[in-house]
Amino acid sequence: MVNVTVKEFYENLKDHLDLELVSGKKGLRKKIKESTLNRPGLALVGYYGFFAVRRVQVIGFVEMSFLKTLEEKDRKTRIKKFFSQKFPCCIISRHFVPFDEMLKYADYFGVPLFRSGSITKSLINEATLYLEDKFAPQITMNGDLVEVYGVGVLIIGKSGVGKSECALALIDKAHRLVADDVVKIKLHDRKDLTGRCVEVTKYHMEIRGLGIINIESLYGAGSVREFKRIDMIVSLEDWDAEREYDRLGMEEQSYTLLGIKLPHILLPVKPGRDMALMIETAALNYRLKKLGRNSAKDLNESLINRMNSAKSDKKSKGR
Repeated sequence: MVNVTVKEFYENLKDHLDLELVSGKKGLRKKIKESTLNRPGLALVGYYGFFAVRRVQVIGFVEMSFLKTLEEKDRKTRIKKFFSQKFPCCIISRHFVPFDEMLKYADYFGVPLFRSGSITKSLINEATLYLEDKFAPQITMNGDLVEVYGVGVLIIGKSGVGKSECALALIDKAHRLVADDVVKIKLHDRKDLTGRCVEVTKYHMEIRGLGIINIESLYGAGSVREFKRIDMIVSLEDWDAEREYDRLGMEEQSYTLLGIKLPHILLPVKPGRDMALMIETAALNYRLKKLGRNSAKDLNESLINRMNSAKSDKKSKGR
């Protein structure tokens, strides 16, 4: 199970969300266990049934306005009970100045308390996006991820089959590299798979005989991108003369990653075949299918119509 520490959350978002740690420093090692943030209005009123203790708490304009209406003694009691729940951390939006008792009990219970310059809605949206990315199911695969005509193509296959060389040929044709050799894949919103490179090898490729090359330096900033949604998978394998390969494309194959089925194409590799051209064509064909056009099925229907028409003509002549 993925856990994000409050310290990691703070260090990654402090500039973006204008976060300032004002109390509870000793709780920075606490773990955030859910990606959703919580506004504790009901809790401050006194209802703690189903309180989201595993989530980051956000106090905005409404919560601060309510606390200001309370008698000092009542406010202290409510704030003490709130921080005693020992949730991961709390963020006060809009640069509101925390009450003294907030600082006191945040430190006492070891709950980090932050101030943010962001408005509440923006703060919640940005923090949620960050946490959802952290908590997204993920795997790591060997392969190359390239963007071809806007289509995210994951090229896989055994070591030495030519994945990197194929990706390099595509880059030379003005397509873009996302990752070479190792691809980190995450599932977002239970439907989209996104791939990116490992940070240490970002925009580098290993080509046998050439060694390590930097694609961004050689081909420019337009030849790379940080991440890309994976739309289809292409498997490369050495040509097997005894195997019957698909020649019509009538039956679409799929490949499952993290529970998501993606279009899958198997391309046999042998001398003389332009694999980069094959993948370009596969990407264009994918886009055509997304527009509702299937070349193989269109041709098949056309042939069937011609055959039926020819049969009808023969019957007419026979009469």
